Amino acid sequence: MRFEWAMGNGKWKFTAAALIGLLLGISTPGGPEDLVVQTKSGKVRGVARSSGGAEFLGIPYAQAPIGKLRWHEPLPVASWEGIRDAGAFGAPCAQPVLGDWNQKDAEASKEDCLFLNVMAPIWPAKSKLAVMVWLHGGGNEGGTASSELYKDGTLVQHGVVLVTVNYRLGVFGFLAHPELTRESRHHASGNWGLMDQIAALRWVRENIAVFGGDPDDVTVFGQSAGAFDASYLMTSPLAKGLFQKAILESGAATNANMPTLAMAEQGGERLAAALKVRAGNGALRRLRELSPAELMAVRPQQDKGEPPFVGPCIDGWVLPQLPARVFAAGEEMAIPMMAGSTTREFGSEAGPEELRKMMERAAGPLAPKVLAAYGLADGGKGVNDPLYGPVGNQWIADLIFRCPVATQVEWHQAKYPAFEYQFEHAIPGQEAQGAVHSSDLPYVFGFYPKSGNISGKFREVDFRLADLMEKYWTNFAKKGNPNAEGLPAWPAYGAGREYIEFTQEGNVVAKKGGLRPAQCELYREMLEARLNGTQP
Repeated sequence: MRFEWAMGNGKWKFTAAALIGLLLGISTPGGPEDLVVQTKSGKVRGVARSSGGAEFLGIPYAQAPIGKLRWHEPLPVASWEGIRDAGAFGAPCAQPVLGDWNQKDAEASKEDCLFLNVMAPIWPAKSKLAVMVWLHGGGNEGGTASSELYKDGTLVQHGVVLVTVNYRLGVFGFLAHPELTRESRHHASGNWGLMDQIAALRWVRENIAVFGGDPDDVTVFGQSAGAFDASYLMTSPLAKGLFQKAILESGAATNANMPTLAMAEQGGERLAAALKVRAGNGALRRLRELSPAELMAVRPQQDKGEPPFVGPCIDGWVLPQLPARVFAAGEEMAIPMMAGSTTREFGSEAGPEELRKMMERAAGPLAPKVLAAYGLADGGKGVNDPLYGPVGNQWIADLIFRCPVATQVEWHQAKYPAFEYQFEHAIPGQEAQGAVHSSDLPYVFGFYPKSGNISGKFREVDFRLADLMEKYWTNFAKKGNPNAEGLPAWPAYGAGREYIEFTQEGNVVAKKGGLRPAQCELYREMLEARLNGTQP
């Protein structure tokens, strides 16, 4: 659509996007050639964003991990001639259907998937802006960075360059195997997905300046598996210097039972056996000959007493030692960190007796204290909490998300700046469920899904809360501190264990004393006992 504006003796003509840009002070591209940039590997042409600025989608940051490069560290992408179109997403990484939440991604997924997307608020680029690199969630088994949820919201309009990254998942991203270890020049295997994330960060360092980003001002942020992975990267020597801040949403690196390389290799051999690939020389060749569908079709029952078939491991290269020990010793990256969780996360519908057994297995000698903290001692039925929900929900959220995050914040703040939050606002229409896992994503990205598990009838209170959170997140990315004039004060975590709550009413409330202190203190005791070898 074009508009004509009469002024003096002539007429000025504007496109709708240009007129909006003129009125709002947003820079808009003038034509297709204005959207062409030269990366280290070749030229790419992006598209204009309706809100102003430009986006460049489906840019390869490494060679396709197919054929002999399946289960190989990512290699630099080959240069190309001419101009590569960057107006559409690349494929999600290969993944099976795990539920309604990833069905669309799974159906479009491929092994050739190492793409990233760049969204810039101003175009042509005028100055160096802070960069935010997003690692998506999905249990390291599903999901994608190539989503309108992450691309089409208003986060970018707060003055940052946003990069979203695909990385290998599941069996393709985390299979360890003795033959793979022997093949590796680093004598390691299993953490291919983490290597992809590091390769993407290297690409950002080498290329982001041409998109208006500052390569020396990069924040890694992620949710769920993306937060776990960002935490792991904070302990990896390979990621040193590639980012200067971290934001962790519902995930931390305090797992004391991460498998060693030898344990992960055993898991890989068991998976190969389930695929009817015999052990010994030649197993790797046969595994690489299997189609993606064949590799994903076999999901053997996991023995709880054995290491997982695939998942991050202490490989001696990407992760030289247990990340939890690195954080406990204060030897992680010396960078500001912001972290938090939702109130409900995931839950369990297990009854009191089953919950007691779960707690006894997890807590060992501390089980009596743990049972008492949840109202399950002496045959108790457990105590519901108006904020945290039924006792099964409390236990799972505390064990996997809330207390690990709180512990990592506690350890990190001993040496470095840390800020903690709790997200309590339910998706509109899901108030009975509370603030479950991923319910914070629409507010972080300023995008409001109309379908799916985090969709709802969003209202003015939601828009105000999203604007508030986007400002905190981008302020942190710009200066390592979420605070700014006009925002409710967010105290740094310190001796008083300060944190803030994003409440159901959309307010910000500062608190002291730490999240769930009774339960999380017990979690820390359990974790320290495992790290010290006094509890299995």
